[in-house]
Amino acid sequence: MSTVYETIIGLEVHVELATETKIFCSCSTQFGAAPNTHTCPVCIGLPGALPVLNKRVVELAVAVGLALNCKITQYCKFDRKNYFYPDNPQNYQISQLYLPICHDGHVEIETSAGKKEIRIHEIHMEEDAGKLVHDEWEDVSIVDYNRSGVPLIEIVSEPDMRSAEEVIAYLETLRQTIQYLGASDCKLNEGSMRADVNLSVREMGSQKLGIRTEMKNLNSFKAIARAIEGERARQIELLEMGKKVIQETRRWDDNKESSHAMRSKEDAQDYRYFPDPDLVPVEISTEWIEQIRARQPELRPEKLERYKTEYDIPEYDAKVLTESKRMADLFEETTAICHKPKKVSNWLMGETMRLMKENGQDAEDITFSPAHLAALIDLVDSGAITGPVAKEVFEKIYQDDIDPDTYVKEQGLAAVNDEDALRSTIEQVIAENPKSVEDYHGGKKKAMGFLVGQTMKAMQGKANPAMVNQILTELLEK
Repeated sequence: MSTVYETIIGLEVHVELATETKIFCSCSTQFGAAPNTHTCPVCIGLPGALPVLNKRVVELAVAVGLALNCKITQYCKFDRKNYFYPDNPQNYQISQLYLPICHDGHVEIETSAGKKEIRIHEIHMEEDAGKLVHDEWEDVSIVDYNRSGVPLIEIVSEPDMRSAEEVIAYLETLRQTIQYLGASDCKLNEGSMRADVNLSVREMGSQKLGIRTEMKNLNSFKAIARAIEGERARQIELLEMGKKVIQETRRWDDNKESSHAMRSKEDAQDYRYFPDPDLVPVEISTEWIEQIRARQPELRPEKLERYKTEYDIPEYDAKVLTESKRMADLFEETTAICHKPKKVSNWLMGETMRLMKENGQDAEDITFSPAHLAALIDLVDSGAITGPVAKEVFEKIYQDDIDPDTYVKEQGLAAVNDEDALRSTIEQVIAENPKSVEDYHGGKKKAMGFLVGQTMKAMQGKANPAMVNQILTELLEK
């Protein structure tokens, strides 16, 4: 009888906070600048440079902790984590080991198996390292220190996850919550959200944890899911062969769908932690915590329930629209203008998501204004333009955020409501399609749809559909 294995997974999730300046200096945190242009003596580790804590970092860390049901450490400190690597200019990282700012939290996830609570061990503040750029042509590595000193929070879970599905549900919950708070954009492709996966396997029913490995270089949810399945299979294969799993850090190569060892896994003592002598302890008053709590926005669970009652839209629509704060904001702002929630929902879930997929974009990349989408919906409802024309106009709105009223006039896309012109065209369509007319009179109602289609084609999609159906039915029944 073959052994059944259980997978044990815990995550360390690094999130870059959405501050304008770095955690210990006034350099910009803007992404995408020319290498080494957002730097100063503090963030490149020059001797004698002293760090000064950015208050906004503490505020955002507390906000995230409250949203994730954590307890706030009202007296916390920074520690130095010593390690030597080219992307670490000081040869130490300022982090929190002994008194992290948040601890003992939890989030609820939902998978195909139902709802489950994932415990959060702690959240600590720290500074990001620089970024190594590997030039394969020259066979050299160069370093960009723009990212060095960008504020991070590290969210450390307990080993409560058992599958890739649970891991992705947990990450999506974190991302949604943090985006709703405005604490980070959580873009995995830009590195503002990064997840390290700690994974081990054990025989089903055993209470003893197996030897874990940590996987890095995971920059998409799909890569994380593949890495989990790959590492699970690798560890089980080793155990089945009678070999041991080595505790180590592994780098996942998503192109090859395999991992390789980077280094043996360090313990806390390997980093020689000690309290940072240049930073005073952080004292967080109860009053300040309550002020931050009072400013917390409506998060997804509350928004989901409100949508179903206030807007009277199906639960499916509400779930899709609230998956992203950007999409939820678009829905609410557009609905506030045109007062047609279901139609707004249809446009966002239909054409908007189709174009997002075609362009490889996320909801955060949408740039069109709610006012222009609302105006388009009103044009369709008033009969000023037809459905096919509306889709054409919406593509321009999506791409260039054009004013639909102006565009329709300039392009001559207004619906044809001239009864005489429509009647003349329909008479011609009937004359050119005697077989369809015969089919219609023979009880084949699909023939009606064909004739409507031919009329719309002849009118370049600009005929008023209601008038086409009315006149066509009248002429066919004569």
